Amino acid sequence: MENRKCLECYEQLRGRADQKFCSDQCRSAYNNKQYIESHNVINSVNRILKKNYFILSALLSEGKVTTSKSDLQKKGYRFDYFTCTSKTKSNRIYYYCYDQGYRENENNKVTLVKQTQKANISEMSH
Repeated sequence: MENRKCLECYEQLRGRADQKFCSDQCRSAYNNKQYIESHNVINSVNRILKKNYFILSALLSEGKVTTSKSDLQKKGYRFDYFTCTSKTKSNRIYYYCYDQGYRENENNKVTLVKQTQKANISEMSH
C-alpha cells in the first residue's frame, strides 16, 4: 500500500485513495494558505499601479505636461508596471496606468497625458 500523507500536517492518511487531508481543519488551513499567497502577489501589483497612477495624476493636476523619466523615478514611479499601451498611426507608444499615461520623448523626457474619452479596447494592447 502507498504511504500517503496529509498535504497540511503530513500525518498518515487512512481512507479513500483520493484523500488529500486528514481533517477539515487541515483542508481549510491548506486552502487558506494558498489563497493568501496568490492574493499577496495581486495586492502588491495593485499597490504599485495605484502609486504610479497617483504620481501621474498629481503631476498632471499641477499643470505639468512634460517631465523627465528620472523625476518620475525619484517620486517612486515604476516604468515596468502599467495597465495598457496604445500605439498611434505614427507609431508613438503611450503607456497608461488606467486613464493616466505618458509617451517617451527624446533626452529622457516624457509627455504626460490623460485619456479624456473612452478608448476603444480593441485598439489597446495589454
